[in-house]
Amino acid sequence: MDNELICIGCGAVLQSEDEMHSGYLPKSALDKAKAGESDEVYCKRCFRLRHYNEIMPVEQNNDDFLALLNTIGEKKALIVNVVDLFDFSNSLLTSLDRFIGDNELILVGNKIDLFPLNTKESKVKDWMRQEANRMGLRPSKIFLVSAQKKYHLEELIEYLNAHSKDQDIYVVGTTNVGKSTLINAVIDMMGDIQNLITTSRFPGTTLDKIEIPLDNGHFLVDTPGILTKNQLATKLDMKDLDLIAPKKPLKPATYQLLPGNTIFLGGLGRIDYLKGPSTSFTIYASRSLYRHRTKTAGADEFYEKHSGELLTPPNEPMGLGKLEGQEFKVTEKSDLLFGGIGFITVPAGCVVKTYTPGKIGLGIRRALI
Repeated sequence: MDNELICIGCGAVLQSEDEMHSGYLPKSALDKAKAGESDEVYCKRCFRLRHYNEIMPVEQNNDDFLALLNTIGEKKALIVNVVDLFDFSNSLLTSLDRFIGDNELILVGNKIDLFPLNTKESKVKDWMRQEANRMGLRPSKIFLVSAQKKYHLEELIEYLNAHSKDQDIYVVGTTNVGKSTLINAVIDMMGDIQNLITTSRFPGTTLDKIEIPLDNGHFLVDTPGILTKNQLATKLDMKDLDLIAPKKPLKPATYQLLPGNTIFLGGLGRIDYLKGPSTSFTIYASRSLYRHRTKTAGADEFYEKHSGELLTPPNEPMGLGKLEGQEFKVTEKSDLLFGGIGFITVPAGCVVKTYTPGKIGLGIRRALI
């Protein structure tokens, strides 16, 4: 409709009928906006998020995002998949190969600033490419950035400028990877509007596509973050997300373990040392996340007794389910992955079992550090 107004924060159509639906604005405020009394209009949800860091629930639907993906393959476009380096496998959109047609795909790994300072970025890129190839994607280029700290953005902006001369740029990703934060940082560094798009560490900030015009006549398009059941971020409340999200570069915490020892990562992760010599396990996770070492023999009972109390987060179950495990035989120094939480580096010659709710985010890779 011609008289529709769009929230400049999340891209939703503004309306005053349903507070639980995207784009809600009180009728008095919406009438003023329609009368042209304000050039920049945010829905109530974006306003509360920007000024009070308060999330309001709203209906979300992946169907709209999938419909948008279906149109990308019909256009000439550069596709930018933003992924969370702490939850790579679950934040990579493996279905992209079915939608993008002949368009170029690049990967942008966000939150590299939170990796330990001695991390070799070339090893991180090699791991990303191998995982992407294993999942059927062939990115032409890989970038490591920090959207929050604006780290390595110059190289990415230079690439986007060179490749947007004859096509639009579509930025896609799952929820909570920092996609909108990245776009705001790019716009800011290009000398344009600051903080145009509502951003948050909580899932589902962008609710509709937002087209940002570029000087060359094309658009930088922010798309809604797609929700996936394989991300812890979609299952935790704000307080728990704040506890597991690292805010500074991770520092190693080393534990000397014997077979028969278990370490809990709050109530969200667990590692049992099953076989091997006395050795050290090194944990890389948020300093706010509680860790507890105990004996494997009584670990199940300990978890049942203390989950949600001593073992937090989560403070509320929110449908997470109980911890489920997967066994790994470690043949080389490796990182055991706890998607959305962090990783634990273990030496070769160990047999371990790792757990998360529903096995979400479990995996293994050659050690990056």
